Amino acid sequence: MEKLTLQEEEAMLSIWQLNGGFVREILENLKDGQMPYTTLASTIRNLEKKGYVKAVKYANAKRYEPMVSAEEYKAKFMNSFVGDYFKNSYKEMVSFFVKEEKLSPEELEEIMSMIKNQKS
Repeated sequence: MEKLTLQEEEAMLSIWQLNGGFVREILENLKDGQMPYTTLASTIRNLEKKGYVKAVKYANAKRYEPMVSAEEYKAKFMNSFVGDYFKNSYKEMVSFFVKEEKLSPEELEEIMSMIKNQKS
């Protein structure tokens, strides 16, 4: 699975939210709404080449449907992120967020509880 550019990720987020759509629908769903139609259409064609979406023809228009789920992409991205920045150590990642004060003791306790409940 090839890593997406920021523009491609933005388009995919919209496609995942809509569970597919025509370029105009995807454009209307984008958060900032600043991307030109032609840029988005080109971005979606790139996503199709990379295997993230498939085009389904409706008369003379194409509707783009996701081929990769948001969960699949998130898992792949996080594994790559942790590998690249934290030497494949989730402990180091959590430690980083604690040191940066992005993770409170309460949130850490909640995570610990989730881990304990998963094991039982």
